[in-house]
This record gives sequence, structure tokens and C-alpha cells, in this order.
Amino acid sequence: MLRKLYDWTMAKAAHPHAEWWLAMFSFVEASFFPIPPHPLLGLMCLAEPKRAVRFAAIATVASVLGGLLGYAIGFGLYDTIGTQLIAWLGMTESFPVAACYLREYGAEIIMIKGATPIPFKLLTITAGFIAMPLVPFILASIVSRSISFMIVGVLFRLFGASIKRFIDKYLGLATAGFAILVVGGFLAITMLSGENKETQQQCESVAPVTAGYSVS
Repeated sequence: MLRKLYDWTMAKAAHPHAEWWLAMFSFVEASFFPIPPHPLLGLMCLAEPKRAVRFAAIATVASVLGGLLGYAIGFGLYDTIGTQLIAWLGMTESFPVAACYLREYGAEIIMIKGATPIPFKLLTITAGFIAMPLVPFILASIVSRSISFMIVGVLFRLFGASIKRFIDKYLGLATAGFAILVVGGFLAITMLSGENKETQQQCESVAPVTAGYSVS
């Protein structure tokens, strides 16, 4: 089923309204859709490198807006929709760990983890669940999604289709490295003081959350 959903999503790269499909997939992926929009973005950039930055910008804006929907699910609908959604996405065990890290580090975790393969929807729903302040959440989401999508758009715009092989092989490492450089200063003190290791041990020992239970 997941493979069929992926193939259906990728087919939209050749659709006359491909930009609208990209926006929609970027929006829903930030809150509940299981297929990331990056492969679709890559195909569209490959077909039209000169419009790559435009495509990346569309994905960025739509994903940030979709993140607000994920936040709303976690904030007001967790006991009804949120728990079922988390279970359907297979993130039940990851959810309390994400909540712990977000409570400890807040926006920095969204900026770093949101630019990595960790599902952005996990962070958006969790941020709402712990009632993370909305303005830092939005700003961190903008940084995170810009890194995640714009790096693809800029590379395709500068180097055209020839960059595809590099992106396929090294994009994950390049994106993670850039994200760490952007926000590394925020975490430097805690890492040097040893608090980072203590927090990691504390968060990874958190038990899975169940419906109606608030992670403390």
C-alpha cells in the first residue's frame, strides 16, 4: 500500500498542476501524510532546474503551514485524533522521546531534527502537545524547512540536472551538517557541560505515551 501511495505521489511531478500537488503534499506531510515531498520536489527540479528555487519555496511555505495543522492536532486534538494518528504512523514509541527533547531544547531541536529524515510531523504534533510557544515554533519551522527544501532548489538552480547524483548520495549528510552549523551555537554550552549526555539518557528512557497520559 505504501509503495502504491509513493508511486501515485511521484506521478504528480508530470501533472499540469504539479506545483499545487507539491504544495499539498508538503502541507499534509507536515501533519499526517506518510510520504515526504522531497522525491517529488527532486523530480520537478530535475525536469525544470531554472524553476527549482521556486519549487523549493513553495514546498517550504506549504510545509510550515502544514506544521501549524500538526501543532493544532497535538495541542487540541491529541486525545481524539492525535493518538490514533501517531499509532498509524508507527511513532508511538518515538513520541514521548520527542516530547522530552522538545521540553529540554525547544526550537533548537526543531531546527536540527526538522532538517533530517526524522518525520517533521512527529515534531509538529509533539510541539503542540507540550504547548510549545507558537512564535518560536513557527520561526524554528521556517529555518528547518528552508534548510530541508531550499538546499535542493539552490543546488539544482546552480548546477542543473548534473547535481542529481550528488544529491541522491550526499544530500542527507549535507543537510544535517548545514543544520548543525546553523544552530550549533545554541547547544554548544550544554554539550560541553555534559548536560547533553544526561538529557539524552533521560529522554531515551521515557516510556511510550498512551491516550490521555501527559508526558512530564
